[in-house]
Amino acid sequence: MEGTVDGFRYGAVTPVAAYLMACLGGALGLRCIVRTLLSTQSWKAGWLALGAASIGCGIWTMHFIAMIGFQVVETRIRYDAGLTVLSLAVAVVVVGIGVFIVGYRGASPLNLSFAGVVTGLGVAAMHYLGMAALHLNGTIRYDAAVVALSVVIAIVAATAALWAAVTIRGFLTSLGASLIMGVAVTGMHYTGMSAVSVHVHDGTGGSWAGGSPSSLLLPMLLGPAIFLLLAGVVVMFDPLLVLGDGEWNRTSATARTAPPSDPAFEDQEPRVIHARAPQDPHWATPHGPSR
Repeated sequence: MEGTVDGFRYGAVTPVAAYLMACLGGALGLRCIVRTLLSTQSWKAGWLALGAASIGCGIWTMHFIAMIGFQVVETRIRYDAGLTVLSLAVAVVVVGIGVFIVGYRGASPLNLSFAGVVTGLGVAAMHYLGMAALHLNGTIRYDAAVVALSVVIAIVAATAALWAAVTIRGFLTSLGASLIMGVAVTGMHYTGMSAVSVHVHDGTGGSWAGGSPSSLLLPMLLGPAIFLLLAGVVVMFDPLLVLGDGEWNRTSATARTAPPSDPAFEDQEPRVIHARAPQDPHWATPHGPSR
């Protein structure tokens, strides 16, 4: 029996929340990558790792928030906790590979293409690994053509995001790029979900490991969500990202060219020494006053 698949159980709540989390992760990741480009003296590996973790957590959180709204009317759905956590690790690690390629090898068309393919395949792997964590009393089937389309969307979105990270420096333009990235990533998810059909088994038999969506996904989403908030605090209070490239350079240049001041001579008035002319009758010689 074919199951009735519904991806919008709670209406627009889960798609909108999923989109916002994808935008948040993308925005933080792009700003972290921009941070490594603005200053060569920064802790590059740390900022790239933070950017990769932000993008990976944003994509993973987007996926499972959207999956809260997924249901098959004829059967209950549960999730395998191990595969769910593994999908998060895959997202962060594979996105990190793409980010580090661009961060250390440059943004040439070849590097961007290779990093975009790797990152896009990682996003797709996270999605379908997360789908493998889904257990129900039935068989999940996929439309191969739609699956291929979702992978292409993931690769294009990842390449565009990496290109934006190394090309766009301004805050507002980075924000716009993250909004577009959120559309692409969320669109990839729902494109992949449109490929899903479920053949429900007869009867109510069948057992599987894992918890229900409400008991498993919500607590697991709390950790990545808190991480994204903390990453946002780090990015917001970084002086280079707050001031911008031009203001930071002007501040640094002023600090380098300003003459050093001795605190011992601060707040002292300049002294003026008046010398008497030699023809002054009261001029003193080394041997005493003249007679």
